Amino acid sequence: MTDQQQQRRRQARGERRIELLLDAAAEVFGEVGYAAATTNAIASRAGSSPGSLYQFFPNKEEIARALAERYLRQLQEAHRTAFAAENASLPLTELIDSILDPMIDFNLSNPGFQALFNTPDEVARKPLHISEAVIDRLSAIFAARAPGLPRDQRIRTARLLVGVFRGALPLITSSSGPERSAVLGDLKRIFHDHLEPLIGA
Repeated sequence: MTDQQQQRRRQARGERRIELLLDAAAEVFGEVGYAAATTNAIASRAGSSPGSLYQFFPNKEEIARALAERYLRQLQEAHRTAFAAENASLPLTELIDSILDPMIDFNLSNPGFQALFNTPDEVARKPLHISEAVIDRLSAIFAARAPGLPRDQRIRTARLLVGVFRGALPLITSSSGPERSAVLGDLKRIFHDHLEPLIGA
């Protein structure tokens, strides 16, 4: 095996170890919150030693930064699906499904996301300009669907719906089965009832 091949193998092992550590951090953040999480707990969850963790991340803040950047990449993909320009022409019920379903799926698949996003630690939050990006995309969909709707009303409506979504999210993620379906149905009805007079059915 050449030196270059050995180096590539070492690099691949290091990348796999980083992903395992980030997976473990996501689980620990989701279970105990960002503030209570420790590097020892993250290392233990990853089946690693603290010393091995510190080879890749000098502290919890750097783990949070790397995890936030990974979440951002995943969330951008969810946003591309949820806020595709062609969705603006869908019937309102389908439009709401196309927006909410990918965002719900992302949060259910990433239990550490809300713990990280809601932390007061700016190191963890800095890469995640989530709400403003969603507000801009929602406003663009409203503009495409109802060009006569004033900009300030589009922004206000988007901000309100983002707030409602964030308020309902813990109820959705903490429930399961029929109860989760009921909460999600209620959330979609709130969106529908608020949006129909503004952008039509």
